[in-house]
Amino acid sequence: MSVAVERAAADAAGELAGLHAACFANGWSAREFSSLLQSDGVTALVLRADGEARGFIVVRKAVDEAEILTIGIAPHARVSGRGRQVLDAAEALLAQTGVVRVFLEVAVGNSAARRLYDRAGYSEIGLRKAYYADGGDALVLEKWLREDGQTPV
Repeated sequence: MSVAVERAAADAAGELAGLHAACFANGWSAREFSSLLQSDGVTALVLRADGEARGFIVVRKAVDEAEILTIGIAPHARVSGRGRQVLDAAEALLAQTGVVRVFLEVAVGNSAARRLYDRAGYSEIGLRKAYYADGGDALVLEKWLREDGQTPV
């Protein structure tokens, strides 16, 4: 099986929206993805296996920090290490562009995602009460890509 993580093209909004809807109850629309993809500092990566889009990550960079806006793996491709693969690819890309710290929010009850982030070295730094539309709380996590705070040369 051929697996690759690649930058999403500018016209990938529909594909990303379809994947997001497969991954989350309240999927983002193609219009929302289109707007994001046109925003400064936003990059989306798509994980493809044998040409089929099976996962994605969207990140926003601001100076030397970044936020993971959303990440997902299609339900039929989960528990295969694909989440870690797309996360690692995004972190490598961010580090190459001078990012030293990455943030994200994750639902308190999303144990699979929390395991992924824990294994990838993310640490809990806060809690956002009633962060999600359904009233659910979110943990705020961070990861230092460079412990010394220096950007890559």
